[in-house]
This record gives sequence, C-alpha cells and structure tokens, in this order.
Amino acid sequence: MTVIKSGDLVVLISGGPVMTVDTVNTSIFDDNEITGVLCAWFDGTRLERVRFDHNAIEPAQAERAVAATAPAPDTSVEYKAVLDDMADAMNLPGDAEKPAAAAPRKTKRAKAAKTGDVAVASGVSRTH
Repeated sequence: MTVIKSGDLVVLISGGPVMTVDTVNTSIFDDNEITGVLCAWFDGTRLERVRFDHNAIEPAQAERAVAATAPAPDTSVEYKAVLDDMADAMNLPGDAEKPAAAAPRKTKRAKAAKTGDVAVASGVSRTH
C-alpha cells in the first residue's frame, strides 16, 4: 500500500486532473487506518475540494504533474520581457550617471538661542 500524506500529488484511478492531498483522515482508534483523503485542485479559476476513499486515488505520475503545471514556452518569453521592463524601470540610467558631488546638500540648521538671549531680544528683562 502506498503511503499518502498532505502535499502529495494524486489522481483518481479512473482518471481526471492532478490533485493535491490536503488532509489524510484516519480512524480515531487506529492512526494507520485511512478513512478518507481530502484533495484540492483548480477547475479553471475555481478551487475544488472533495473527500475521496483512499482506494480511489493513486500517486500522480511525475511527468503528467509537471506537464500540467509547466508554463508554455511563449509564456516564459513574455514573463521574462515583463520582468526586464520592471527591472529597467527601477534602475533608471539617469540617476546612476549623476556624480555623488552633484547631490543636493542639506542646509545647516540655526542653533537655538539661549533663554537669556530670547528674553532680551523680545524686550523682556530677566529681573527678579
């Protein structure tokens, strides 16, 4: 008997899409007794989840699972072009060519006046 665990790729023995094992249900009396397998897969953009008897499913063949999820060659070329455009937009050549000395300098802040200076400047004397 094949051991099935969460994350495994399986198919129905009768055929169908490649599914991912979500949960393996076991008997409350015996952890080795599988009572059902909850599988998930996408039908287009809709997520499907169904519980199957463990005797109704088998591990998916590796080449079938990869073929179903591998992107088409045209998609890979388009994806690379999009990534290249994004990288170009983030690395603007104009910013890279400016020398460091051309960067604007911060102006120095004026020092705060002493308390006594403020009082004299405002016309108030500090006599007790």
